[in-house]
Amino acid sequence: MNIYAEFHVRIAAILDRFAKQGRLPRDLDLARFVVEPPRDASLGDLASNAAMVFAKEAKATYANPRQLAADLAIQLTEEPEVDRAEVAGPGFINIRLKPRVFTDILREILVEGVDFGRGAAGRVAAAKINVEFVSANPTGPMHIGHGRGAVFGDALAGLVEFAGSQVTREYYINDAGAQVDVLASSAYLRYLEALGDKVTIPEGLYPGDYLKPVGAALAEKYGDRLRGKPEAEWLAPVRDLAIDAMMAMIREDLAALNITHEVFFSERSLHVRHNGVSDVEAAIDELRAKKLVYEGRLPPPKGQLPEDWEDREQTLFKSTDFGDDIDRPLKKSDGAFTYFASDIAYHRKKIEAGYDVLVDVWGADHGGYVKRMNAAVLALSGGATTLDVKLCQMVKLMRDGEPVKMSKRSGDFVTLREVVDEVGVDAVRFMMLTRKNDAPLEFDLARVIEQSRDNPVFYVQYAHARAHSALRQGRAAFADLDLSATRLAAADLALLSDESEQSLLKYLAQYPRVIESAAAAHEPHRLAFYLHDLASFFHSHWNRGKDQPQLRFVNQDSRDLTCARLALVTGLIHVLASGLSVLGVKAPEEMR
Repeated sequence: MNIYAEFHVRIAAILDRFAKQGRLPRDLDLARFVVEPPRDASLGDLASNAAMVFAKEAKATYANPRQLAADLAIQLTEEPEVDRAEVAGPGFINIRLKPRVFTDILREILVEGVDFGRGAAGRVAAAKINVEFVSANPTGPMHIGHGRGAVFGDALAGLVEFAGSQVTREYYINDAGAQVDVLASSAYLRYLEALGDKVTIPEGLYPGDYLKPVGAALAEKYGDRLRGKPEAEWLAPVRDLAIDAMMAMIREDLAALNITHEVFFSERSLHVRHNGVSDVEAAIDELRAKKLVYEGRLPPPKGQLPEDWEDREQTLFKSTDFGDDIDRPLKKSDGAFTYFASDIAYHRKKIEAGYDVLVDVWGADHGGYVKRMNAAVLALSGGATTLDVKLCQMVKLMRDGEPVKMSKRSGDFVTLREVVDEVGVDAVRFMMLTRKNDAPLEFDLARVIEQSRDNPVFYVQYAHARAHSALRQGRAAFADLDLSATRLAAADLALLSDESEQSLLKYLAQYPRVIESAAAAHEPHRLAFYLHDLASFFHSHWNRGKDQPQLRFVNQDSRDLTCARLALVTGLIHVLASGLSVLGVKAPEEMR
């Protein structure tokens, strides 16, 4: 049960009843208000701003929000689960629930196990979501910055999938730009090197050792047949083999993070003509048919003019009709299509595939591209498809507080694979989610392997392992203790009367709401924060038991109390394991 969603429905029903009685207008948008945990837990279990949200519509009947809140509170006290409902401040409603509500939710957790909370956003989840993430240029191994987008995108996909959506993970291969020609030139030098020539990698090409195997593969495949040939003859075969090799490397890097994509989409395919028309041309033709493409001149950019700026007539997309700052060029001065034209065609393919929501995970340096892409999706879909662009800030890699910058393998950056190999998959994945995606992140290689509360991934995993140790203690104390879901769900959970036990119960009950809100906002860091807070509640309670033996999970004098407390521990295990699994992190039962 999502108790917050349940009471949203009940308050909405009361408001609807008021509307039918003439106390409120009949056309209220009953989704506008929220039901959430109060900021101060001493005030109750639920809080709602419903009376304040509808104060304007209610002013014909109610002089102020507190009066509407008072009427709502009276109705809420008639609900069988409500102990009391009170008005606070300018019109908030604080609701305290009867203790059995939370013990019933614990029983639900015990029965459903790690599936508790699954489908929590079913009532608001989109049917089909495409999450396009990583999409690093196929020019070398992934670096730690790529890793943040990779983890964020995969965790987001896992989150919305768990919440109830149908998800496709997609990788856009940027294999049509100038960067892959630079890759080919770099690989060609490594090919000559493999043939025995002495080569120097000039500035502007890729210097990393990772291209040496590509050069060797070219030498094995072509012998010396490409040596000394004009670029026009060797560029295409070298480029194709190099791209394939780089994508194989990138797939291996992603696999090291336990990430797989269902779709790898080639940018070059958008320029291949089918029946005389490429996908890029077809997309522009569609926009032209909607009278959204024209030939015109753009005003000069503000400030100092870029060296490559030209005052010329261009093929332009009317992106300002959809909220962009200026209209955007679709062709370069040489007649070739712009990157933006290719991106329009690419998103058109996703719209045609029937996705309700498109999520693009980009680096923060692409922030200036967001408005034009939103405009294109709105124009192509007529508003039927939503685009949500998530920008990931860079990662500052540290070791004991000192920056880490160089890698022989890559030439000028530390590869993602090197980081994963050093600190492990779980540390990389969880640490990438300890900040909101658009906030800078420091990743300290020394900190993430510490076994301390300052290491978030250790702190959460240790809570899971510690909880399992409590179950082992229970079995040791009572040899025939039945810890099956059926037995634990039948335990006398009213015995869980201590304040910190009640806090744990109530925080476990928040899990479906966290899943729903994090999925709706496309913010997996919310789940990471919740898991850390839940672990903190548990560790705090465990530590209280060190000083107060009567609070320990295993009570030698009472099998019933032990069973009730181990039911709480098992509920915690299920929620921690579920949340960690959604984020792609292991939940160990033991830790050294």
